[in-house]
Amino acid sequence: MLKVLSRREPLHGYAIMTAIKEIAGDVLRVEEGSLYPALHRMEEASLVRAKWIERQNGRRARSYETTALGRKQLANEEAHWTAVTGAVQRVLKLA
Repeated sequence: MLKVLSRREPLHGYAIMTAIKEIAGDVLRVEEGSLYPALHRMEEASLVRAKWIERQNGRRARSYETTALGRKQLANEEAHWTAVTGAVQRVLKLA
């Protein structure tokens, strides 16, 4: 979610969910039941900030964007993921 927000912010929850599905080609799916609790946890941890916006249809939606701390966390997570996937690739080549 942080990666999607870092590239396309600000976004509302449904747009984040849709972007992940489109980018991942249906391989990764984020359900609403896990998306919104995760966004709330990230907001509490100051990784994202949220604000209410009025959409074109007149309805309100919560819009999310990353914070400086969120961008730092994203960089740390990307470095960790690169190390883990590299290690898995090395192990698979041994098999």
